[in-house]
Amino acid sequence: MQKYIMHIDMDAFFASVEQLDNPELRGKPVGVGSLHERSVLSAASYEARKFGVRSAMPVRQALKLCPELQVVSGSRHRYKEISHKVMEVLGNYTPVVEQASIDEAYIDITGTEKLFGPPLQIARSIKSDIRKATGLTASVGIAPVKFLAKIASDLNKPDGISIIKANQVQDFLKKLPVEKIPGVGKKALPRLRSFGITYAADLRRYPPEFWKERFGERGLVLYDKGAGIDPTPVTGRAPMKSSSAENTFGADVSDIHTLKTLLLKQSERIAADIRSHEVKGRTVTLKIKFPDFRQITRSRTLDSRTSHAGTIYKTVCALLDAERPLGPVRLIGVGISNFEGRNRQLSLLEDPEKPNKNKKLDQLDKAVDQVRSKFGKNILTRGRLLEDE
Repeated sequence: MQKYIMHIDMDAFFASVEQLDNPELRGKPVGVGSLHERSVLSAASYEARKFGVRSAMPVRQALKLCPELQVVSGSRHRYKEISHKVMEVLGNYTPVVEQASIDEAYIDITGTEKLFGPPLQIARSIKSDIRKATGLTASVGIAPVKFLAKIASDLNKPDGISIIKANQVQDFLKKLPVEKIPGVGKKALPRLRSFGITYAADLRRYPPEFWKERFGERGLVLYDKGAGIDPTPVTGRAPMKSSSAENTFGADVSDIHTLKTLLLKQSERIAADIRSHEVKGRTVTLKIKFPDFRQITRSRTLDSRTSHAGTIYKTVCALLDAERPLGPVRLIGVGISNFEGRNRQLSLLEDPEKPNKNKKLDQLDKAVDQVRSKFGKNILTRGRLLEDE
């Protein structure tokens, strides 16, 4: 049976959502970011890309390239809402949806022809269903393996479909620039060029031992991709490894009260995130970047795992206090990791009082999440944050 992997990639996702929600932005160059001097764009619409504007570009540089650029702050909550609808559409075609990021996913459509038709027909149906569910367009790539499906989805953007059939793979690799292979970055490319590697198929000029000696196990992966080999299967939702939030200031901040207020907002954000994944974390990390770009991280491992914002905030503040006097700060952030699912057996060695306390916190958090889900995330706000407004 011919194997078909499909990669679905939303077109200029963040910017497209902003244009969807604000008709005045449609047809105009849009960038998602802020007007702070140090801000970078997290997305750019196709109208903006015509001027050379792209994601990860400093806003100041983007405005020089395109003075008409409409810079909007964006809404992570809204993006997640639309993303969830997209994944629901994909779930109607297969029970296994591998969400690679907020705006892209893989599905294995092998053997679904009898249900939904040939691959191109399935792609058209998925694109149509996404359009009906969200009002947005997506581009689809189809190939026998995952990395080629991802490359294919970028060949005919926006709103396109591209398919690489099994009997086309070798000819495709002969014309595919090696830097198009996912994972071949700016550091690896010069080395590959020094070996005379221009196209993906050129990787097969040397034996596996050559690549392993120079790049380790990653070299063997490159060697396989030069022949269109990728055994990586499409899997379901990958387990969460960490959650973090950070902010870069437009002007350096020295005031501890301001920094702690921001850490509280970040703690609320990541706590809600890990609760939505039904996990708890045990290691809290503080991240600080200074005006000279020097960066430090400090971590503390708790006695028990938590998904409570107050516990995260208390821990990260203790880490911050240990670094004082601090001086001006360019960036500050908090993260949590070392997860374990909520459904675990209670240890006989645990303090019997702590589970009761944690249970009450969990019940409170659950109630808050339910209210915010129904009425909006800003319906409930901590008193500390209201005092600072």
